[in-house]
Amino acid sequence: MNRSTDVASEADPLSALRAATATRHAALDAGLPIGAPDASLHDYTAHLALLRTWLAPLHAWLAGFADGPPFEHATRLARIDADLAEAGHALSTTPAGTGTDAAAWPATASLAYRWGVHYVIEGSQLGGAVLYERLRERLAPHGLRYLKGDDAGPGPRWRVFMQALRAGVRTPGEIADACAGACAAFDRILELRVDPRTGAP
Repeated sequence: MNRSTDVASEADPLSALRAATATRHAALDAGLPIGAPDASLHDYTAHLALLRTWLAPLHAWLAGFADGPPFEHATRLARIDADLAEAGHALSTTPAGTGTDAAAWPATASLAYRWGVHYVIEGSQLGGAVLYERLRERLAPHGLRYLKGDDAGPGPRWRVFMQALRAGVRTPGEIADACAGACAAFDRILELRVDPRTGAP
């Protein structure tokens, strides 16, 4: 009985994804000024610019596949653009990064690999909800549309995502591919990250 439980645990894609990305996730969280107690509107707009530089090519790349996780992400870019516009930032001020083109992502990536990338994109919205509660009064009257997300919050969408991921990523090989995709998504945003206060990575 214990052996069956252990095998089920090892075969759970979410557990594997969390374990595979834990170090990267911690490194990203530790290096984002938006998470600082004195985070400012400037920190928020820099955070949005980073996310846009990361997300836009990912969306373009994922849209090039006929199959894939059925999750729509265009509204997130729209919220980022609206927040940047409210703060007086044109999209041309979005910081450049290396390898941000959609072509930098593998054209023959497996479905499981793309599930892993989606895992990072979807998970980023969970952190956004926490930041929204922390910053909405500090940065008022800015709407913080991206952090707020849907009126229902990220919980319902995340639950649907978890169920779909578990149904779509099952075998050890698929789980390994998903972990590779998730790690690549984290590596890309870590590569792009620059502290707006110091200019350092």
